Amino acid sequence: MMTRCIQLDMECATTCYNAAQLMSLGSSRAEDFCRICAELCEECAEECQKHDNPHCRECAAACRSCAEECLHMAAV
Repeated sequence: MMTRCIQLDMECATTCYNAAQLMSLGSSRAEDFCRICAELCEECAEECQKHDNPHCRECAAACRSCAEECLHMAAV
């Protein structure tokens, strides 16, 4: 039941970490990666919102916040 949610959580966390690493390195690909990260974070938020438990609601809010920041970083 939660397999997709858990998979997206793990993918989102990995992508966020890698986006932060690329930004800290000043990578020329950081903006592209931030766009991908935003898409994945939004997908994760949508999946988490389907589940009625406190952890998933908190995760969905965090993912939406991250997606917003990633889009901001990609626009820089």
